[in-house]
Amino acid sequence: MAQDFGQDLATLWEVLWHQSGTPTRVVRWENEMRVRIHGVQASAHREYTLQALRDVTAEAAIKLVDVSDQPNAEQVANVSVEITADHRLEDNQPCVTFLDFRTETRIDSAVVQMRARDARRCAYHEAMHVMGVRGHPAGQTVLSYFPWKTDGLMALDKVMLRAWYSPRMVAGMTPFEALPVLADELITQAPDKAAASQTRDTFFADTISQMHAYANGQGDIPAVVRRSGKSTADGIRYGRGEMSFFLGIAYMEGATAPRDANQAVRWLQRAATMGNRGAQAKLSGFRQ
Repeated sequence: MAQDFGQDLATLWEVLWHQSGTPTRVVRWENEMRVRIHGVQASAHREYTLQALRDVTAEAAIKLVDVSDQPNAEQVANVSVEITADHRLEDNQPCVTFLDFRTETRIDSAVVQMRARDARRCAYHEAMHVMGVRGHPAGQTVLSYFPWKTDGLMALDKVMLRAWYSPRMVAGMTPFEALPVLADELITQAPDKAAASQTRDTFFADTISQMHAYANGQGDIPAVVRRSGKSTADGIRYGRGEMSFFLGIAYMEGATAPRDANQAVRWLQRAATMGNRGAQAKLSGFRQ
């Protein structure tokens, strides 16, 4: 059971990484979602696609309105779901979601494209992405590259959404600030909460150690980065810089890692030398 809980924690950690191989901040909806479903065979796929969106928004307590039949749907919708012809997208990417956010906090709009023949197996996967959960972890979730099922949300998906949209989660949080919120939501489902909490603490310590090595350019590249198949040398360098900044915030805030001002300054300085403006601003605050 502890092993299963540890694997679930690893899945929650991986969901905080973009498929390009970079760690990400939390982005989410703050207002109602107005969805327009259109394109090839849209009527055949509309109800199932809507059900996927209803399921994710229900877990997140976000209002969903279907505006597909409104005459001005294209103008009022902030979520566009296009069912495309089968030749429009690649075989290795039959569906895709693009999120628009002016700052890395609030989602302003989303565009989803799904090939008609793949719309049914893509609907729940892309619905999770629409909600701002951008990762492709390996665990038991509809987000996995190796899906366990595609016709409904799995237990971990519900954990992610409830945590992502909980009062404790703040838009713009770094991965180390978000991970404890995700982990605590998972613990609420565990039959042995004391054992689960111990596994969580061990996982946090191991993850911080691994990210030290990654940010320093040492050790193995995280598995989620290797699996993405879309990371580049430049992306990995950027990811190391971002991770240095995120480690600085973790030590400064006591999030996932113990609070340690010396470690915070060390990692922020490393990120600042790599051009991270957020780190430069934080260091300026330290000096004042």
